[in-house]
Amino acid sequence: MTSLEGRKRVIISNVFPRVDDGKYPAKAAVNQSLTISASIFCDGHDTIAASALIRHSTERTWREIPMKLLVNDLWEAPFKPEKTGFYEFNIQAWIDHFTTWKKGLRKKAEAGQTLAVELQIGAGIIEKAAAQAPAKDKYTLLQFSHVLRDEQNPEKALLLALSDEPDALMFRYRDKNLITRDSKVYRIEVERQKALYSSWYELFPRSTAAQEGKHGTFNDVKKLLPRIAKMGFDTLYFPPIHPIGEINRKGKNNSLTASPDDPGSPWAIGNRLGGHKAIHPQLGTIKDFKSLLAEANKHGIEIALDIAYQCAPDHPYVKEHPQWFTWRPDGTVQYAENPPKKYEDILPFNFETDDWQNLWQELKSVIDYWIEVGVSVFRIDNPHTKSFAFWEWMIGEVRKQHPEVIFLAEAFTRPRLMERLGKAGFNQSYTYFSWRNTKQELEEYINELVNSEMKAYFRPNFWPNTPDILPDMLVHGGENAHIMRLILAATLSSSFGIYGPVYEFCINEPHPGKEEYTNSEKYEIKHWDWNVETRIAEVITRINRIRKNNQALHDTYNIQIAQTTSDNILCYVKTHKESGNILIMAVNLDPFNTHGAHVKIPVETLAGIDVNRPYVVHDLLSSDKYRWIGEWNYVQLNPYEMPAHIFRVEQ
Repeated sequence: MTSLEGRKRVIISNVFPRVDDGKYPAKAAVNQSLTISASIFCDGHDTIAASALIRHSTERTWREIPMKLLVNDLWEAPFKPEKTGFYEFNIQAWIDHFTTWKKGLRKKAEAGQTLAVELQIGAGIIEKAAAQAPAKDKYTLLQFSHVLRDEQNPEKALLLALSDEPDALMFRYRDKNLITRDSKVYRIEVERQKALYSSWYELFPRSTAAQEGKHGTFNDVKKLLPRIAKMGFDTLYFPPIHPIGEINRKGKNNSLTASPDDPGSPWAIGNRLGGHKAIHPQLGTIKDFKSLLAEANKHGIEIALDIAYQCAPDHPYVKEHPQWFTWRPDGTVQYAENPPKKYEDILPFNFETDDWQNLWQELKSVIDYWIEVGVSVFRIDNPHTKSFAFWEWMIGEVRKQHPEVIFLAEAFTRPRLMERLGKAGFNQSYTYFSWRNTKQELEEYINELVNSEMKAYFRPNFWPNTPDILPDMLVHGGENAHIMRLILAATLSSSFGIYGPVYEFCINEPHPGKEEYTNSEKYEIKHWDWNVETRIAEVITRINRIRKNNQALHDTYNIQIAQTTSDNILCYVKTHKESGNILIMAVNLDPFNTHGAHVKIPVETLAGIDVNRPYVVHDLLSSDKYRWIGEWNYVQLNPYEMPAHIFRVEQ
């Protein structure tokens, strides 16, 4: 009993954001508006006060942010982190005897009851607080107490007691011995804004040559930078740029027999010329690559590299470190399989090797090498097929020295695996968006991402397509579907990407019986006419401009789904409270037919809109303006003209 403080009556539970009860840090970005919340209650009817204590890991003192009661014992405090790194926070709460007394005093005054004794009680509460205050504040509090004890002037005493004047000091000097403090300190890892908001364009550098039949180079990519920047992308992502294996090299369409001219899959990494720290000689030199990085930076573009922790059979690691691989009874190394798919040109690492520590160090050194070269964004291939413990260690160690580094998980796998990768440190992740097509599917998936505990650690990056994935919607819906899915990806999520030239040129012929592109660029060099202008590319440019100019689209978790009267019309609202930026998106999910619907806008939650007065919605895609009033309004969308509205609310 001696260690128990029985006078502490407040209960704190359901603290958020927290991940696995504090085992992992929650995620945030610099200047991202966060809400710290908890369920806080006590026995009886006394009034509670609560606050969040927050500090950066480099700070010694805690910053206190008062919390406000919303409903059903839910308390919240706003927080906007100002710098990268780790923040710690804790929740504390206590019985607010002064406010409890004040509420009772008001009720008794309104009922006409005698208040002399009540005022004396209040004076005693103030004097108890004064005993804990330094000289200046102590004097002020005792002056308050003196007024309350002055029986000759009860009107003045009541006026002071019911005013806000004593509140701040009474909050500051509550009885510290009766404060309940949550037993755990929780962490938030704050990253640069790009971890939350980014737009990715993927291309194969080998397919960038101006002349057909030529192997592209980094210098060829450099010539495309103005085009990619004009379209509004801030991240240019390359598949692996390393030497490609010659043993078991794949031919066109993943065939087992390669011709002498077949370049092979970039994901079959390594040959006699080097491995993960080497560059394919036909792309250029390390000097050329650094020059490309510098030029991209001038255009506001970061180069993202694909890191695939796997080897071609002739990768130097296989001879130098045979213990890192699984050997079969016939003396061959076990290649990668995902039945019925086989990847004879790829050897996975054995993460159960007795030499795991050296394996981990070497794999981390690959990231370290490219960071030293100048890369700070990495797309990780198939991370769910590697040890979760490795990712947690490696990402943690890298970000200790380089908190600016961003890791995107390419993990089209089971939900729990994807979630664990987010907890382990991945800043962004691919998602199931590619396969969510109906209104119900999209609404349910968005609700899962932004209104569950996942929002504390899982950052979605929406891709309508990848070199591995050609969804049926893009196959059958053609150009209209490409535009519709682009708009959904770019406005539902604050980070999105496209497999670039294939998407903007509307290449959509599937490989028979598979959800993949036929004549895939993964296995052959393509020639693209980069001077061709397409409707899709025009819309991409417009969408990226809209994203840049509207802060409501810089966040994923500010979304509200709006009710509609049609299963073919999806409507949702995004807001940025600080700037007052309000966007309403309405999208026709049918790429073939015109649909109309009444949409119910949650105007009661949108600051600045009077439900009884007209307001203007400005379509940022078409420049048309409409006058709306109240919650229910009408939209009609022809997918052959434009399958969506992006309305900005204007007064």
